[in-house]
Amino acid sequence: MKNIDLDLSSIASGGLQEKIDLEMDKVFQNIQDPNTKATAKRKVMITIDLTPDDNREVVSMTSFVKSTLAPLTDVATTILTGKNLDTGQVEARELKSSAKGQTYIDPDDLQAKTDTGEPIDVIEKEMENQQVIDLQKKRG
Repeated sequence: MKNIDLDLSSIASGGLQEKIDLEMDKVFQNIQDPNTKATAKRKVMITIDLTPDDNREVVSMTSFVKSTLAPLTDVATTILTGKNLDTGQVEARELKSSAKGQTYIDPDDLQAKTDTGEPIDVIEKEMENQQVIDLQKKRG
């Protein structure tokens, strides 16, 4: 027979073990999160406070379980900004391709798009609707 018979998994009718299980679940969810650094350390801390009475015969025990998770990783992007010459308004758009002015094929829908993610066919249709003065034609 043990002199100190305190099984952590059965203390407080299993309440401590339940708290440990909940925090461990948080840790493993965090480990599987692709938005965190895979090799970052995670911690589960169990604190047990023991407070005896004046006669040192009855001890009140309080337990705390806390986890320290890996933080979310930073997300970086490039923004193109400038003034719209037609409206005078400042505009900003995320650069979707790897370089300003470069078109790319969107892997989600396999469409050719501008560096800001606008479909090329939409822009071409808009260009057709604009009246372009053909100076070569007028010289004729």
